[in-house]
Amino acid sequence: MVLEARDLRGGYGNQAIIDQVTLALNQGEWLSILGANGSGKSTLLRLLGRILSPQGGSILLNGQDIHRLSPTKIAQKLALLPQQQILPTGLTVYQLVSLGRSPHQPWWQWDLGTEDHEHIEQALAWTEVEQYRHQSVSALSGGQRQRAFLALALAQQPQVLLLDEPTTYLDIHYQLQILELLQRLNQQTDLSIVTVLHDINLAARYSDRLAFMRAGEICAMGPVLDTLTTNIVNEVFEVDVAILDTPVGPQICPLSANLAPSAD
Repeated sequence: MVLEARDLRGGYGNQAIIDQVTLALNQGEWLSILGANGSGKSTLLRLLGRILSPQGGSILLNGQDIHRLSPTKIAQKLALLPQQQILPTGLTVYQLVSLGRSPHQPWWQWDLGTEDHEHIEQALAWTEVEQYRHQSVSALSGGQRQRAFLALALAQQPQVLLLDEPTTYLDIHYQLQILELLQRLNQQTDLSIVTVLHDINLAARYSDRLAFMRAGEICAMGPVLDTLTTNIVNEVFEVDVAILDTPVGPQICPLSANLAPSAD
């Protein structure tokens, strides 16, 4: 297991958003976390990425407690693409993506080497942002910016990639392009991926396993065929759905929302 959470509890301040979450990510696996708004998906991802400190339990990266590793050691193995990025001032796209090479450089080295530039160029090409290399990141559209930050994460050469809503701001073309890219990297380079997604169908199409969250707990987790059921989707999202067999695997068709009972 490349990444593991054991009885994880955490949140903000003294408030616990998630409690007693246990999960394991295998090398080369793609796990998607699904749930309604406020279920704790993004909080769980921030805990896994060491953005938040746990209030209980532990997180292991390659068998080592992630909070006993240096930030540099973690950045060499794990990259996190948050839903809301901090927009750098004055950086071009190339300069932004080049920051992904920082964890792989010794502290005394200031210049990027040939191998670093090769990884940067590859990340730019993968995400199709080469043509924006000299543009300011702040001048990009939302979708272009999302792809530039993904290129930054890929330039790190991570073993584990955590993504919080990676298809936000992207039209359907770039949604599929980004997820197809991640799938190729997952299959060809053994990249382990954890995504938080709102789109159940995209998660089912690309993931190996799904984890459904409700009220800060994982209520179902397993292979897509085992967890994408009418009962689980109804419990988590309070909607009635039909499960369709399609050329890209099982997909849901929403039928109706479960309405709250009348107060009359």
